[in-house]
Amino acid sequence: MSKTQKGMSLGALVLMIFTSVFGFANGPVAYYLMGYGSIVFYVLAAIFFFIPFALMMAEYGSAIKGENSGMYKWLEVSVSPRFAFVATFMWFASYVIWMVSTSSKVFIPLTTAFAGSDQTQKLSMFGLTSTQIVGLMACLWMITVTFISIKGVKGIVKVTSLGGLAVTSLNAVLLVISGIILVANGGKLAQPFEHIMSSPNPAYQSPLAMLGFAVFAIFAYGGLETLGAMVDKTDKPEKTFPRAIIISAIVISVGYALGIFLWGVSTNWDTVLSGKTTNLGNISYVMMNNLGFEFGKAIGLKEAAAITMGNWFARYTGLGMFLAYSGAFFSLTYSPLKTLIMGTPKKLWPKKFTVLNKNGMPSYAMWIQCALVVTIILVASFGASDPRQFYNVLTLMANVSITLPYLFLIYAFPKFKKKEGLDRPFQIYKSYSTTVIVSTVVFILVLGANVFTIIQPIIDGAGPKDTIWMLAGPIGFSIISILIYQAYVNRTKNDK
Repeated sequence: MSKTQKGMSLGALVLMIFTSVFGFANGPVAYYLMGYGSIVFYVLAAIFFFIPFALMMAEYGSAIKGENSGMYKWLEVSVSPRFAFVATFMWFASYVIWMVSTSSKVFIPLTTAFAGSDQTQKLSMFGLTSTQIVGLMACLWMITVTFISIKGVKGIVKVTSLGGLAVTSLNAVLLVISGIILVANGGKLAQPFEHIMSSPNPAYQSPLAMLGFAVFAIFAYGGLETLGAMVDKTDKPEKTFPRAIIISAIVISVGYALGIFLWGVSTNWDTVLSGKTTNLGNISYVMMNNLGFEFGKAIGLKEAAAITMGNWFARYTGLGMFLAYSGAFFSLTYSPLKTLIMGTPKKLWPKKFTVLNKNGMPSYAMWIQCALVVTIILVASFGASDPRQFYNVLTLMANVSITLPYLFLIYAFPKFKKKEGLDRPFQIYKSYSTTVIVSTVVFILVLGANVFTIIQPIIDGAGPKDTIWMLAGPIGFSIISILIYQAYVNRTKNDK
């Protein structure tokens, strides 16, 4: 490894962690669900999840290196190959659910970019509901993206990276425009800063629902499992990496807290967000539209002009988010699948799965993945009663599926610490008792957040349907992974 690679500075590492973890859309979602109270949850998640979990990943990555180092290798060394495969398959499954969720949401920013507001709920033809039509469009989107990705058209990803820049710029827009509105309104907030632990959202006012919100706070710090690979590329990692993690936790949590507070400058929850057409799929565009509208009023525009201003704010957000979603899709249709297949023993898979086409893509496996995603989309869209339930369930499914694989990594960490014969150039958890205590606390936090999220619909009297949807993915994919691995074990025995 070159000196340049090893010499990543503290500032560069903090910037890399910030851009990898911080998500603009997490702010509007938090404000919509919990109001100012979400600030407390985001700060607590930084202290009790982000910092300890990121340092665990750093220890994994520094001790278990190599070309195939990653989640599977870490868990194979720490626990067993079977455990590692089930966990890695669950990690892959989280991206399948992400594709199900996002392919159904991608048309919201697209229609917003053209019309200035979400038009997907107005779609209807052939006796189908708007949710069913969106589901069919999502299937077409998934098939199209898979076809293009198999061809290896990388130029599209470069173009859509502009969407990432546009979304990043929204943070600056929120900061500057909210400041102008606050001054113009004489320092008065649209949403009074009071009773912050009492959510303005009726669905999140019970203690159980508030605890269920913790999964959103944990999701807001997602992607930390990728940080382990950066330890050996950091200058003086023993000092630099923990400092970078702590500084990043402070910067990101302050960023989220400031963003949530600033939404209260322009958005009164009851006036703007209580409508039936507002949901977890379009919340960012609703709030950006309102930000533009309030800005127009603050600078003295007439109401019609202020409405137009709001629509242009929403259009800019929609275009940026659509390009960002597209870029992520073209990457994630093959990257997790390819990592799963190439990072695990080849004998686990049918031969067709491991064959790469001339563009380096596992095309057969990608079409199987596409068929799976399309099937789930059709079942979800034709089984949902209304758009709000559809997008809420998709979001909860994605949050649960993405955070569950963390439990495997946390559970394995004390076992990893007891493994002998590993070169450990970077260690934060030097006492085994400290390792067990911290791992237990973080494990209970992540498990508890998911359990509360899963059982909340039943406790609230909404019935078991949403709970079944959230459980179906993890249980279904767990069974598939166990069957695949058992078939591999049986084949291996027969070969002997």
